[in-house]
Amino acid sequence: MLKLITSASALAASLLLALTNSAFAQGAPQAGPSTMEMLIMPAGFLAIMYFFMIRPQQKRAKDHQAFLTAIKTGDEIVTSGGIIGRVKSVAEGFISVEVASNTVIKVLKSAIESQSPRAAAASAPAKAE
Repeated sequence: MLKLITSASALAASLLLALTNSAFAQGAPQAGPSTMEMLIMPAGFLAIMYFFMIRPQQKRAKDHQAFLTAIKTGDEIVTSGGIIGRVKSVAEGFISVEVASNTVIKVLKSAIESQSPRAAAASAPAKAE
């Protein structure tokens, strides 16, 4: 009985091998993709990455740099550490920020994150006009 099952499975395997070999032999050999087709996909991915990731990041960096150069005395700012205060003086690389009455801290200009939400809300209607 075991010999019959083994010979039946061997027969099925040889029949499957014969059918697949003849099926591939009937058609013409398939040519691989051309060089141009192979270059289009990576170029497309690079273009998508540029327009959806790199370009917006460069725009944000440019806007932040413009914001840092436009900071003046009296502006209310937020540091990257979450400290909110009013600008007392602006130097080359540092800004003195008053965080409470008679409490002034010196902060790196690069650590300034944004305008405070109160100051941004107050200046928004002025920009709309």
